[in-house]
Amino acid sequence: MHLYYFDMKDGVPVRDRAGLELVSDGAAIAHSKRLADKVRTEMPVGNPDLRIVVIDENGREVHREQVYPNLT
Repeated sequence: MHLYYFDMKDGVPVRDRAGLELVSDGAAIAHSKRLADKVRTEMPVGNPDLRIVVIDENGREVHREQVYPNLT
């Protein structure tokens, strides 16, 4: 298991301090997509620059998931 962090960024980052243990980068990317879906459901209108940035336990950026892809 690897530890991943899911930061929210739209210019100013909101850091994920706890992280989540997942089996792979692919699982972390899939989780970021679910998080983006949840944010879109809870807040249908939002900042088009909002992203969920997946960071691994070594500080490497794994993926960026745009939360509102249809607004750009």
